[in-house]
Amino acid sequence: MSRVELIFLGTGTSAGIPMIGCGCPVCTSSDPRDRRTRPSAVVCCDAKRVLIDAAPELRLQCVTNGIDDIEAVVITHPHADHIMGLDDVRRFNTIRGAPLEVWADRQTHDVLASCFGYAFRAPDPSEEVYRPYLVAREIRQDFDLAGLRWTPIPLLHGRQKVLGFRVGNLAYCTDVSAIPEESLRLLGGLDVLVIDGLRFRPHPTHFTVEQAVNVARLIGAARTYLTHIAHDVPHEPTQRRLPQNVFLAYDGLRVSVGG
Repeated sequence: MSRVELIFLGTGTSAGIPMIGCGCPVCTSSDPRDRRTRPSAVVCCDAKRVLIDAAPELRLQCVTNGIDDIEAVVITHPHADHIMGLDDVRRFNTIRGAPLEVWADRQTHDVLASCFGYAFRAPDPSEEVYRPYLVAREIRQDFDLAGLRWTPIPLLHGRQKVLGFRVGNLAYCTDVSAIPEESLRLLGGLDVLVIDGLRFRPHPTHFTVEQAVNVARLIGAARTYLTHIAHDVPHEPTQRRLPQNVFLAYDGLRVSVGG
């Protein structure tokens, strides 16, 4: 398989870090790894890039990480911290001179149609309107995108059904509090697992750091990276406590598989 690279554009929880009005040690930290924008990522292979989720800071994330083109967008679920940057993909429409496909399940497309219905309508060529032009693609099973086979991984985010994705021997599973047995079977033999690890205290819709580490052991990936991290988790002290093959992700981190 060709080399696949994952770029973590954002690794923070829904409030972002630093949070508004918070003077905690992480929100005031000088360690750049403690500055966490909302969760988005890019999968790269053979110069083709696919965006996973569209965080509110998407424009800044792309500028910071040199993302100047994408093939398509894949959405895990329709919460605000994962979709509210979608209007910013209009710049990629301009660069490509073409519409962009947005891949998501039915419940997510229902929300996207409500929030961004204007973007899923073909623009009138006679009007000079600067807006996204998106084409809805519903995820029902494995699909091919940018030369890669994408396998949707059903997950539970509290009571809500969401999706993770496996691409080759890499899997991206943010916003998860439980993994169904049938989904665990889809995660065998991974080189890289990305998994939700919100904080140390229990949370009703996210894995704690300890739960994420236990899931990592169960899945047995060669390397595991925790994402969707809250301000309860300082990067350097936490990393020292983690097992040898488990890492805290941070904004701008790049990891590779295969090649």
